[in-house]
Amino acid sequence: MFWISPEGSFEYVNKQVSEILAYSSDELIGKKIFDIDMSYLKTERKKDWENLKIQKTDIIESKVITKNSKLIDVEITSRYLEHNNKEYELAFLKDITERKAKEEEIKYLSYKDKLTNLYNRRFFEEELQRLDTKRQLPISIIMADVNGLKIINDTFGHDKGDKMLIKAAKILDNVVRKEDILARHGGDEFVILLPQSDQTTAEKILKRIKKATQKTENEQIPISLSFGVATKTQKSEKIEDILKKADDAMYQNKLLEGKSAKNKIIQGLLNTLSVKSSETKEHALRMIELAHDLGKDKGLPSSELDRLSLLAVLHDIGKATISEEILSKAGKLTDEEWEIIKKHPEIGSRIAASTKEFALIAEEILAHHENWDGSGYPRELEKEDIPYLARIIAIADAYDVMTNERPYSAAISQKEALAEIESCSGSQFDPELAKAFIKMIRSLKKEP
Repeated sequence: MFWISPEGSFEYVNKQVSEILAYSSDELIGKKIFDIDMSYLKTERKKDWENLKIQKTDIIESKVITKNSKLIDVEITSRYLEHNNKEYELAFLKDITERKAKEEEIKYLSYKDKLTNLYNRRFFEEELQRLDTKRQLPISIIMADVNGLKIINDTFGHDKGDKMLIKAAKILDNVVRKEDILARHGGDEFVILLPQSDQTTAEKILKRIKKATQKTENEQIPISLSFGVATKTQKSEKIEDILKKADDAMYQNKLLEGKSAKNKIIQGLLNTLSVKSSETKEHALRMIELAHDLGKDKGLPSSELDRLSLLAVLHDIGKATISEEILSKAGKLTDEEWEIIKKHPEIGSRIAASTKEFALIAEEILAHHENWDGSGYPRELEKEDIPYLARIIAIADAYDVMTNERPYSAAISQKEALAEIESCSGSQFDPELAKAFIKMIRSLKKEP
């Protein structure tokens, strides 16, 4: 507690106030309140005193400087007091530095996106309004959208998708300037506010971002972003309209670039599968030849042969999400590991369905481990309910696996492989296709 005169001089100070301010009572007596209160102006004392006389009580938060030059936050509760025919301001001082620090931390966190640690949309919108002044012109806005996030979420799960967003955020954060405002604007969208930056400057920054994303092209999950840029050059232009222009431009570019980005992701998955397992490029080429020859032998039109070739390459793409330890395991799989393996047709089907050009074989990918007698997976389809191209791939894949060495099995001869296909005809394989395949291999004398 302390008393101060109408002019602002300390008249009385108790021990608690002395400890907070690090001054002795004698040092404070006679000292003016505005000498230690950072927010108190000498010229305002008279006005504040008159207001206190009318209101009788007042509570303020302020910053004061202690004797040891430490800046602290305080709460001052004041009351008007008359004592011995004299007027005073009776005040209680409370150190709220810790509380204010926590409040600032909460405020700071309320402006942050928890996943990427970038600023969030709320902060961006506040900064957009704050910086929308003539002094900041020209103001440019870059909108960015992560391509292929749905494929990653559907294929690997949202944890992997989150990592993709974090990676994209780091790329953007490493490129933008200190004065720029970078924020996560939505699920897969980011926005960059560039004060005092014209269209040319924005394009230069955009070029640097694109160069950074290109360095990820050979990674398992390449980062691809679609962008839109717009610039406010006149005070009369509405900043909301500029934001919409950038967003519209980004959307148009996404329509053009999204297809290519998805294809890159799928190619990345194929590359990953090749590294993880025996699903090599050579295996894919052999599969294309075997499946194409059988399809041609059965009189399939060229459009179906094209689908068959695509299926030969992508039928096992779902395995790219399975660990190398399981895919390359030499010994017998555990029940749990086998259940993981059995999920790959469903995952692969979702990957294919995410792109227009691969969606046409999504159903066949889902069904390529179904058996003629209904004992396959994942849906236990049987006979003609199994898509025709999936039945062809099942035979070609089994033959190639048997006649080429794998981590979990040695290669067998062509004769032995054909005998195995014949024995599984009518149970695992379509009997008509199995018969045609055996006849084709023998007539072509294909070597393993």
